[in-house]
Amino acid sequence: MIYSIGYGNRKFTEFVNLLKKFNIEYVVDVRSKPFSMMNQEFNKDILARLLAQHEITYSFFGYELGGRPDDETCYTNGKVDYNLLEQKSFYKKGIERLKSAFDQDFNVAIMCSETKPEECHRSKLIGDTLFRNDIKVQHIDEFGELTDQVSVILKANNGKNPRNLFGELEMTSRKKYK
Repeated sequence: MIYSIGYGNRKFTEFVNLLKKFNIEYVVDVRSKPFSMMNQEFNKDILARLLAQHEITYSFFGYELGGRPDDETCYTNGKVDYNLLEQKSFYKKGIERLKSAFDQDFNVAIMCSETKPEECHRSKLIGDTLFRNDIKVQHIDEFGELTDQVSVILKANNGKNPRNLFGELEMTSRKKYK
């Protein structure tokens, strides 16, 4: 399976303890902007160094799988349109890299800032894509517990099926960016 985790207001020690609890060896950063003003331990270069000290490998996939792409054609009314983003070659490349890690049985966690998976593109976009490709996704929630992809998506959509008549996920980012 592939895990997902958000750091939110966690301290680095709590974050790394959760990674170790689930035997995660690789952290794939899917933030478009890999920096934190509030918690500098999660800035890209610092985080990579700190994780390496715990024998966890850091990779940055923000260009491929970030929730705020630079590509203007991924936005509708100022919000990221996940159906549009999912069709982009850069996104597909990032997913293929995750699938390759999964096929090699690497213990991978995709990471962003939100601790609540139902509020993050880790579940609404990446987790959904992986789920439809028969890859099990487990989200480490704000309490440090595992929650499966289906439960997270239902929670994000108030218990309703978020797919339309054509099977497309009808979710966007929760914020306007443009």
